[in-house]
Amino acid sequence: MKKLGKFIKGAYLGIIVLFMYMPILVMIVMSFTESRSAASWNGFSLGAYSALFADGDVMDALLTTLLVAVVASVLATIIGTLTAIGLYSMKKRPRAVVESITQLPMVNPDLVTGIAMMLLFAFIGIKQDFGVIRMIIAHITFNIPYVIFSVMPKLRQSSDALYEAALDLGCSPLTALTKVVIPDIMPGIISGLLLAFTLSIDDFAISLFTGGTSTNLSMLIYSKTAKGGVHTKFCALSALMFVVVGILLLIVNLRSISQEKQAAEQNKKVMRRV
Repeated sequence: MKKLGKFIKGAYLGIIVLFMYMPILVMIVMSFTESRSAASWNGFSLGAYSALFADGDVMDALLTTLLVAVVASVLATIIGTLTAIGLYSMKKRPRAVVESITQLPMVNPDLVTGIAMMLLFAFIGIKQDFGVIRMIIAHITFNIPYVIFSVMPKLRQSSDALYEAALDLGCSPLTALTKVVIPDIMPGIISGLLLAFTLSIDDFAISLFTGGTSTNLSMLIYSKTAKGGVHTKFCALSALMFVVVGILLLIVNLRSISQEKQAAEQNKKVMRRV
């Protein structure tokens, strides 16, 4: 019975993983077909990748997407980290209220957020010609709660004694923050940065309402596929992005494991001395 139970659990997990990653696998395979449409296989070819880099519209949209994602994720990480530190220093009840307010954009539909941001830009006079600026502001707005959500658990795991010890040793509050607190919660900050970067690249609805005359990848792919189906060059683009993001996550995870091992070894050395 135990073997049967293990088999059922393994089969169930395998089916879930297959269901999650089969579409991505199909997309990667179809990026190597000779056909222009991703609906059918017509022999092996790298034509989709050459067509991808030869398409000026795709390259412009990719540049816009990366620019918005990098700027928005970095600024959102800075603001979100400082906000999380400020929330952590608040008293319990006010902190709970403010945390609930900051988490509202995470559950708010993107359609509502996009329309609200579009109306806000129209009200304050940011014209559609400044589409990149509009998208950066909008992406910062919806990314900040995710950064706070990533950083707060690391703050709860860290010890207040580290900050107080730094002050007792003569550090100023700013020095203690930059030299002690931030390095201690750095894994949460990096997780928030990667999450914000991924969400910014993935966003469509908010970018559609706030982009104005600028176009990012999600908007371009939607406009192209709505007219004539999925071109294999978009499969190639998605495959490359999937590989790059996967490599980044692997590097971050390996770094986190290495840091945990180093911390464990240092703790062992301290215990031996004691």
